[in-house]
Amino acid sequence: EEVGPAIPVGVGPAIPGDAVGPAIPPPKKKRRKKELKFEQLYLDALPSAQMYEFSYMHRDTLSHVRVASTDYVITGSVDGHVKFWKKKAEGIEFVKHYRAHKEGICGLSVSSDGQYLASVSTDRSVKIFDVIAFDLINMFSVDFEPSCCVWAYGKGSSSPMLAIASFTSGEVSIFDAKGDGKDPMSLSIHLHPVVCMEHNAVYNCVISVDLKGVIEYWDCGDLSIPRGIAFEFKGDTDLFTLAMKKSFPLCLAVSKDGEKFAVFGRDRMVRVFSFRNGKMIRSINETLDTYHEIQASESSQFKLESFDFGRRMAIEKELDKIWAGLDRSERKKEHIDVSVLASLPGVAFDATGNFLFYPSLLGIKVVNLVSNKLSRVLGKVENTERFLGISLYQGRTQGTLTNTEDLKAEAVDDPHLFCTAYKRSRFYMFTKREPLEPEDNVYGVGRDIFNERPPADGRNKAAASLNIHTGNVAVIHTTLGDITIKLFTRECPKTFQNFTTHAQNGFYNGHLFHRIIKGFMIQTGDPKGDGTGGTSIWGDDFEDEFHRDLRHDRPFTVSMANAGPNTNGSQFFITTVPCPRLDNKHTVFGRVTAGMETVMDIEKVSTDKFDKPYKDVRIVSITLK
Repeated sequence: EEVGPAIPVGVGPAIPGDAVGPAIPPPKKKRRKKELKFEQLYLDALPSAQMYEFSYMHRDTLSHVRVASTDYVITGSVDGHVKFWKKKAEGIEFVKHYRAHKEGICGLSVSSDGQYLASVSTDRSVKIFDVIAFDLINMFSVDFEPSCCVWAYGKGSSSPMLAIASFTSGEVSIFDAKGDGKDPMSLSIHLHPVVCMEHNAVYNCVISVDLKGVIEYWDCGDLSIPRGIAFEFKGDTDLFTLAMKKSFPLCLAVSKDGEKFAVFGRDRMVRVFSFRNGKMIRSINETLDTYHEIQASESSQFKLESFDFGRRMAIEKELDKIWAGLDRSERKKEHIDVSVLASLPGVAFDATGNFLFYPSLLGIKVVNLVSNKLSRVLGKVENTERFLGISLYQGRTQGTLTNTEDLKAEAVDDPHLFCTAYKRSRFYMFTKREPLEPEDNVYGVGRDIFNERPPADGRNKAAASLNIHTGNVAVIHTTLGDITIKLFTRECPKTFQNFTTHAQNGFYNGHLFHRIIKGFMIQTGDPKGDGTGGTSIWGDDFEDEFHRDLRHDRPFTVSMANAGPNTNGSQFFITTVPCPRLDNKHTVFGRVTAGMETVMDIEKVSTDKFDKPYKDVRIVSITLK
């Protein structure tokens, strides 16, 4: 017999017989997660490489990168320069360079049909270019300080119209791009300065957002409420979300089908809205607290090494301070700072509108908006670059055959993601191809193309009167014997130049091996002999040059010593064991090919508790071959 109180009548689940009580409710149906059909097919048409394939230079920090539907790429920098690049079968080629403005560029916009480019500067000048002819076709000045611009015309328009927002008020002026810049139409629907504008080509309207986060739609023709929207009052939408959160967008993008738009907010939230009904579709948390939680998790696949995480987090905090300068309540200057614009992130949709690209602490994220899942991260291993502005090209190679039908058959998808980076005078190109291996690089150039002459303050003053050494072998003559090193000239050209120039100048002659740790490494290159001295040939620290094929995966690896990221001077060390924990922290620029016994003899020298050897071992000289 069962022991325990009897179940009261009418209480509990129904039982067989005449018992009274509620029936057990049917189990809730599990909500099926949304999935994107043929997801892999869409992903195959997007960039997938873990590392950028190539990068190209400007003379100053890049602030804008744009892709035209006519297969052109346009870049702009904070010194007012504009460059045109043409998409070719693989990669891009330089076309034309303009010194467009005397001051920095605050707005760069390509028309939806890919025909026109407009650049707007803090010097109040406006330049209009024909993209296909890469020619300057018009210029005029405005009587206000501009903040951003966008093309505001659609198919069938009699003339191209350009909308320019004021930096000091909520007014937007619409100019005839082929006119003299006088008597523009005026739009005053914003109470505060507009910070972002984008053209929705499908609905032929503009989406504009002001500094208080208020989102507005307006028709390109009569400046009224655009046709095709599915709401009557904004109170029925989520378009006030940014304003209620006291945030504003750092960037804005519209999907190619016109049905979605996305903003990256000052509060580090990425929000995706439906254009027609104004409802928020997705909200992605990119706050720094989220990354601290990821880092604290033991099972997260995105957890970084502590040193790397700390360095990246320091950059994020710098960006937060810079972005705060956009808020009029916090900034002191009454004019726009183009260096701030060069530090803004970007967002981009793919051609289908199913995927969203945006930069983050980890790299460039690719999010599936249907399933709300992270599909891939581009550039995560590029831990020396913080990618920011982005622009996506999705097209096909033209093939190489002469027969038209065969040429079409040979053509393949060749997507490119172009992006700027924090405090970099380069723009970077992610494709479906990883960078060439050193042994496959028959042209002898690295992935960072030096297409510009460095500025005067960055040139090699110490080696100005010397012939640049082009060999790749160095013999270090020490008091205990010779050490022969193979140098990696292509993978780390700046480190190579620094080392060989110092060697040619006799800088290293007489230097002590001041730090020796058994089972780890031997270190030298400090004229003071205590680990606190030594400078580069430029007189300042220079940046790290990491390469995926140059690792501390074996003994007798030659690397630069440093005091943290991008603090290379003259000191270097030679490992005596594999040290994978040093990867992406110290620049590998050589390997010992002969004289390993000399390295081991130096390692055996007795040291004190501070790893300083009792017996002096010095570099006599270095011979370059």
